[in-house]
Amino acid sequence: MTAIAVTIAGTDPTAGAGIQADLKTFSALGVYGATVMTALVAQNTTGVQGVHDVPAEFVRAQMRSVFTDLDVDAVKIGMLSRPETIRAVADGLAEFAARNIVLDPVMVAQSGDPLITPEAVATLRDTLLPMAMVITPNLPEAARLLDADPAGDEHAMLEQGRRLLDLGPEAVVIKGGHGTGAESVDLLVTQDEVVRLAAERIATRNTHGTGCTLSSAIAAGLATGAPLASAVRAAKDYLTAALAAADDLRIGHGQGPVHHFHALWPNLPGEKR
Repeated sequence: MTAIAVTIAGTDPTAGAGIQADLKTFSALGVYGATVMTALVAQNTTGVQGVHDVPAEFVRAQMRSVFTDLDVDAVKIGMLSRPETIRAVADGLAEFAARNIVLDPVMVAQSGDPLITPEAVATLRDTLLPMAMVITPNLPEAARLLDADPAGDEHAMLEQGRRLLDLGPEAVVIKGGHGTGAESVDLLVTQDEVVRLAAERIATRNTHGTGCTLSSAIAAGLATGAPLASAVRAAKDYLTAALAAADDLRIGHGQGPVHHFHALWPNLPGEKR
């Protein structure tokens, strides 16, 4: 059987983040990707120029198209900018008994531009977090969901991860990419265990789409039947390698994308890739 994952998120016309990055990740990891677009985002490597929200009823229509035809093994959820969009997605997930839900609570673009309205944060927290197998907030996102200051060390990360568990998800991956130090440390927190996931912090400006890539890589692993901890570890390894190869690409004039196809594209010295 073909493993299938669907991404429910906004777009990126330069294909470094959003639905396009999710599809690249699914493909690189051997999973068939489907899409439900929640917003058309005018953005590039330098920032966000505009957001055009898809009407909530049309989000529902896309979900019906996907779930009534495809046997979806995992769901990745990204940018949901408005309360009515969040409620539409929650209704669709319940209607079709969606499983292996990975929620990336996207709030701010890599450039710092906001991607969610303030009133949508509470709706996201109260409606979708309890439906998720795992949520993947970075430090600022975790802090905003909890109305707290960003964690400054691993002890604070763990404490916030446990507080986020109380909001209903089965697991939390709190990401330390916004931290400092030689290692980039993420924590997988469940009711039963805490798994520390550390990797060398990669010195590159090409970090556009890292959150989208990690969450969609986790969804890809779950779609293939991997246990959660294994899917998270494999996703961390994949993103680390994609970051390490990011400078092989020369894309845009700002924060370029990670190299989703680092293991597949030929490495030809001296050629523009």
